[in-house]
Amino acid sequence: LDNLINKKINILEIGSYSGASAAAFTKYFSDVNIFCFDLNISNFKYKSKNIHVFGLDIKNEKKVKEALNSITKKFNIREFDIIIDDGSHNLDDILIGIKFFFGLLKKNGLFIIEDFKYPNYYEYNNNIKHIFVDKLLKNLVEKKIFPSIIFSESEQDILMNSIKKLETFKGNLVNSDIAIITKN
Repeated sequence: LDNLINKKINILEIGSYSGASAAAFTKYFSDVNIFCFDLNISNFKYKSKNIHVFGLDIKNEKKVKEALNSITKKFNIREFDIIIDDGSHNLDDILIGIKFFFGLLKKNGLFIIEDFKYPNYYEYNNNIKHIFVDKLLKNLVEKKIFPSIIFSESEQDILMNSIKKLETFKGNLVNSDIAIITKN
């Protein structure tokens, strides 16, 4: 993220909890707007003119579109430099996040999925019948269509052709896998 430190950027964070990472980003980047979407904003405790919090469930497409329209009207922002998915880590939420939000990235924008292998490790997070995120990402990079109840073949094709680079990293904890997708 070093190349973005001194640029004006916009971040969308899905799953903010108390807002600690949003607060850290306001200290790290010199000119940043951070938009936080979280189901429960009662835990959010950080305040800044650069942090904008929305209490919503990303599965509620109508509410998400209302929030995005509000962001467009108030801040004239239609695309984001970085989108971070650190939400529930449930398989369906991760997949919905990719499907709905990846297209909102700017060219060369970063889509970061934290703890994307939780559904592999924990049955609780494996809440729908679908291939896991690691296999989905591999298929997208290899341009292989896969069976899906979330993504149509045409949506898969769009995603496949929108990925410039995909990197995965193993964190310090057994279950802390991070994927960073750079958009074409």
